[in-house]
Amino acid sequence: MREVIPQRLWLGNAGDARNPGRVLDAGITAVVNLAGEELPPNLPRDVIYCHFPVVDGPDNPPQLLEIAIRAVATLLEEEVPTLVYCEEGMSRSLALTAAAISRWRGQTPEDALRSVIGDAPHDVSTALWHDVRALVAEAG
Repeated sequence: MREVIPQRLWLGNAGDARNPGRVLDAGITAVVNLAGEELPPNLPRDVIYCHFPVVDGPDNPPQLLEIAIRAVATLLEEEVPTLVYCEEGMSRSLALTAAAISRWRGQTPEDALRSVIGDAPHDVSTALWHDVRALVAEAG
């Protein structure tokens, strides 16, 4: 789990979300799960939990991607300390978080993706990124 925006946004993987002590110690109060194949983590009742079963590829309904992007952008706007994760933390969480940051900060999706990746390992699905960028462009 790594902090991308101080005290506001963390990115991680499924293992990070399964460690509620670490999540709570970081001050995180919302968790966004983008992994379709993962069971929900065992979090306390007062933690906001959103699950969007996104796949790493071209087969996501546009509505699913749009709602997930809006949810993350809203949590950022409302300054809710949020963890966004997918199975490995290297594709879906990066792509959708970059789209949310792009909308929230008015950045290009590419600039937002670069800021989200930083120097961390990544493997963003080309097909997923294509679909996410198209949604950001449509919302323009």
